[in-house]
Amino acid sequence: MPPSGDNQKCIVIQYVGPAWVKVTYNSPDVTAPNGEDRRGQIWGELVPYGMADNSFGTAKKIPWRAGANENTTIEFSHDAKIEGKTIKAGKYGLHMIPGKEQWTIIFSNNSSSWGSYYYDEKEDALRVMVETGKSDFHNWLTFSFIDRMPDHTVLALQWEDISVPFNISFDVNKIYVDQFREDLRGETGFNWLNWNSAANFCLERSFNLEEALEWANTAITAPYIGKRNFTTLKTKAGILAALEREEEANSLMDSALRLPSATMSDIHFYGRELIAAGKPEMALEVFTYNRERFPDDNFTTFVGLARGYEAIGDKKRASKFFLKASENAPDDQKEYYISIAKSLSGEE
Repeated sequence: MPPSGDNQKCIVIQYVGPAWVKVTYNSPDVTAPNGEDRRGQIWGELVPYGMADNSFGTAKKIPWRAGANENTTIEFSHDAKIEGKTIKAGKYGLHMIPGKEQWTIIFSNNSSSWGSYYYDEKEDALRVMVETGKSDFHNWLTFSFIDRMPDHTVLALQWEDISVPFNISFDVNKIYVDQFREDLRGETGFNWLNWNSAANFCLERSFNLEEALEWANTAITAPYIGKRNFTTLKTKAGILAALEREEEANSLMDSALRLPSATMSDIHFYGRELIAAGKPEMALEVFTYNRERFPDDNFTTFVGLARGYEAIGDKKRASKFFLKASENAPDDQKEYYISIAKSLSGEE
């Protein structure tokens, strides 16, 4: 059978990192089944402001079902925050109390009842207040994710010319790390790359650093799978530095740079990272070492020296090494390095 009132069933889902939000609802339209245009008659009339009188079911006063037909539901894969307030992972009935400027969003532990007819405030898991706003005209009631960021999203009910948005956020770092812990106990844990990747994830986000250090050590020293290479030592050194253990970090990074397996590119890009981190003097030392170690290279090592001298403000030497690099640069890059050299020397 077709849905009652032609209110089509809809499902919308949005991922936020590894977590997701899912809304299931029935979508009424501004145009009535008999063809009547109800624009301007939705809010405060078809959908009353405040709690509405109810003559069916068990509730005397009810919120709006935020849709049509059966219960609108919202489901969270992981614990989340709604407008900064915590809600547990799970499926909830979604109800709303409309107002002229502010709305109350209700998340009910009862997600199986029909509409709001059996709504019971004692079953509320969470309530939040939000401000409404204007939107482009929507004939069909729609739930849309109108903002999508790595750790949060904004879900909005949009119908006629009203938008009711609310923020949903997840502790994405914790979710990822919890998954790492689980995965590394299985087949994933038999490869040093995965231990290193988990440690590096924490380093990049300055999160869970003590455990990340343990993971970095496993990547280096674990029986059968550990690898002492540039990648693993660099990750551990970065974590030590983040933990303000600078002396240990510098010593370990020096060991990484001098490994026979450390490549010219490894060393070069580490120098670039030091520049980005605001450590130009250290970067120049690394670029100088790279040139000494790989004297037969006449392009990348010169680019490194040029970047290093530019970072410390020595434009004359930077220009000199950019010109040297241009002599052996790929054809499509020669003019680029020449133009940088001229700019630094004041010729442009």
